[in-house]
Amino acid sequence: MFLPVTREEMLERGVEAPDIVFVSGDAYVDHPSFAPAIISRVLESEGFDVCMLPQPRFNGCSDFRRFGRPKLCFMVAAGNLDSMVAHYTVAKKRRGFDEYSPGGKVGLRPDRCTEVYCRLIRQAYPDVPIVVGGIEASLRRFAHYDYWSDSVMPSILETCGADLLIYGMGEKAVAEVARRLRDGWDIRDIRDVRGTCYLCDPAETPYEGRECPSFSVVAANKESYAKSALIEQEEQDHVRGRTLKQRQTKLMLVQNPPMPVLERKEFDRVYELPYERAVHPMYEAQGGVPGFEEVRFSVVHNRGCFGGCNFCAITLHQGRAVSSRSKESILREIALITKMPGFKGYIHDVGGPTANFRAPSCALQAENGLCKNRKCLAPKPCPNLVADHTEYLDILRAARKVPGVKKVFIRSGIRYDYILADRGEEFTRELVEHHVSGQLKIAPEHCSAAVLDLMGKPHIEAYKSFTKKYFALSREAGKEQYVVPYLMSSHPGCDLKQAVELACFIRDERLRPEQVQDFYPTPGTISTAMFHTGIDPYTGESVYVAKSSEEKSMQRALMRWFDPKNAELVRKALIRAGRRDLIGTAPNCLVRPAPGEEKAHYGGKDGQQRQKKQHGRQGHDLPGKGTKKGPKRRK
Repeated sequence: MFLPVTREEMLERGVEAPDIVFVSGDAYVDHPSFAPAIISRVLESEGFDVCMLPQPRFNGCSDFRRFGRPKLCFMVAAGNLDSMVAHYTVAKKRRGFDEYSPGGKVGLRPDRCTEVYCRLIRQAYPDVPIVVGGIEASLRRFAHYDYWSDSVMPSILETCGADLLIYGMGEKAVAEVARRLRDGWDIRDIRDVRGTCYLCDPAETPYEGRECPSFSVVAANKESYAKSALIEQEEQDHVRGRTLKQRQTKLMLVQNPPMPVLERKEFDRVYELPYERAVHPMYEAQGGVPGFEEVRFSVVHNRGCFGGCNFCAITLHQGRAVSSRSKESILREIALITKMPGFKGYIHDVGGPTANFRAPSCALQAENGLCKNRKCLAPKPCPNLVADHTEYLDILRAARKVPGVKKVFIRSGIRYDYILADRGEEFTRELVEHHVSGQLKIAPEHCSAAVLDLMGKPHIEAYKSFTKKYFALSREAGKEQYVVPYLMSSHPGCDLKQAVELACFIRDERLRPEQVQDFYPTPGTISTAMFHTGIDPYTGESVYVAKSSEEKSMQRALMRWFDPKNAELVRKALIRAGRRDLIGTAPNCLVRPAPGEEKAHYGGKDGQQRQKKQHGRQGHDLPGKGTKKGPKRRK
């Protein structure tokens, strides 16, 4: 049974007033891949009466009075994405489709919806406590650079006016806060729950912990912003993380240390709560919710990612500590999926943030936490890394044998460098033979070592080594399978010369990316700090940042140099980068000369020799690459 979405449904349950009203910027999908569903079901399992208010109208506060005054609090979350990311492309153009709204319709949530919802709640019930959470609140909890306004903004706790912020994966924190409210605590006195942030008078600031540079300082000084971003990252470990403090406009933001990750039994319990595993029926006439289809028959088996990519929100939200569910729990969920309407025998994914992580990266973490300012896999795997796919393989093998299951795919991203660190070919062989639906998604992101270092990614040799093994095993298995390599333009550190290097890599690897990804400066990441400041927070060194729309367009065009529509931009980029040798009719050239310049000495024999010297071989015979059947880039 879905949780009540109307007052009538609430009364039918014998509830006169809810304990908690959960407000979400997304449509209501009761599936464990959707954070509002998890949190609301956890609260229900703790004995609280919860009503759901998905995508309330924001032209007034009438929808926020739908259930009457809640006994304990309102809880507010923007949804699966930051609302600004959901609404705008990296070019700051309004999107025409919303994955998490009925029928893909746009405009059903406001920009900065956490703030808008909280203001409307205050109008409706000025003294009811408000607790905010979810990825929008979590990544904006400190003073942060906001790409859409091109400015540094204070903590969202200040701008939204909520009483408490829960960051990260909030099951434990939200249950503890709700229990205390039920026991009669004043929300202003709840200041010691791990995984939460609150505002206080500077005179009440706790002595322990570390202090970040204040909002006024980071807004005015980019070196201080970079320093603050690094401090915030350093303390996001539940074992060694300390209390963090940062002065906002007037009040002090205090972040308590992170909440410990879910233990395996806790993880199992959360994912086996009585979800309907469906879109709420009220959306049927509108065509359902598009974002549900991708995860409808998928299973989440882990959380956290010790990959630690600098552009990824996971580090500051889920954290680097990996936790996972038991094999038995996963198999029970798969058995449940086989009985769902529309299931045709295919489990779309057994994955998570990184599909092939099941355990902490090393044995030292239990006592010491994850290493500060060091990465487990980049630029090379740490000597202490324990790379082991044994448990994951056992789960996948058992999943294939569940009655009613024809095929089990892995569609979450995998870390190919982690696969390479695991001795032997057993996992790669079974991946190729059983778990690839024709295309395998992997994310080399770039080919330049300098750019990859700033991304926190392994060097491109790891990608080449993995794809060589992948295609060899595919041939052995008699399968024609491809890779979908995700590549990124305009990441901090990437100038036109390195963008040309990436274009040559795409040429040499015989790739034809259908779409390209421009770096998107989302709140809270190290890469966003680089974008805003032009400084690498880890080293303090200057970083080149492409910010003009012209250069970004040229970098994107270079990634699709083979598209005739991009010819003019590609020529312009090559000339600006000093690579006229790549303009011409020779096989190594990226683009033909402009009309009327065919006789210009671009690209000819001398150009070919220079090109071979600089970039080596022009390609290799990997199955499917560059053919008409080759991979199409997916969103």
